[in-house]
Amino acid sequence: MGVTYKCLIIDDEKPAHQVLLSHINQCADLECVGHAYNGKDALLFMQEKDVDILFLDINMPLVSGLEFLEMLSVKPTTIVTTAYSDYALESYQNDAVDYLLKPISFTKFLKAVEKAKVFCKDKLQLKEVPSFITIKEDGMDYKINLDDIIYVESAGNYIKIFTNSRRKSYFVYGSLVGIKNDLSGSNFVQVHRSFIVNKLNIKERSIGKMTMTNNDEVPIGRKYQILLDQ
Repeated sequence: MGVTYKCLIIDDEKPAHQVLLSHINQCADLECVGHAYNGKDALLFMQEKDVDILFLDINMPLVSGLEFLEMLSVKPTTIVTTAYSDYALESYQNDAVDYLLKPISFTKFLKAVEKAKVFCKDKLQLKEVPSFITIKEDGMDYKINLDDIIYVESAGNYIKIFTNSRRKSYFVYGSLVGIKNDLSGSNFVQVHRSFIVNKLNIKERSIGKMTMTNNDEVPIGRKYQILLDQ
């Protein structure tokens, strides 16, 4: 038997689900494993089940499709589905592999899916997650164990990495989006537009903020709250 790609449809409109489900059911190697009508439900679903291909609408209640993508530390292969043409650039910047305008024809659907399959196969080859990241500071390379990372803070064109190791922090050129892809695994979660934390190093939580194991306080953004409640 060949590979079967597990698909999740996220859209706040039932007719959109029906169209995509019909297209999926015509492809022997695709399986619709779930439906979600907002970002919160999608996050809950993805905590329980693996998803290979995500069909994601942009305009949704609670959390928009793009906000949803920004929250994920590990993104499934994503095809954006929307009635609006002005979100294409942002979608690709958030690693979407294709951008389909509604109404979605079966021909365009197939073309996007074939592209998504290539990305899925590439991800399978890279599935083993390393236990460390390598960063460069002042021309020197450093290995940091993922378990030692307490949190990461964005600072303009740089990021600060705070750790439990003897070297307490690093200040390196880069972005939060860039390092998020390296911090693969369920322990890391973005809690604010400028902060990613290691959940294992949260000491305590209160309204709008948390205290980490090094006693630093990190703010919690309202739209990221649902990620911490998993």
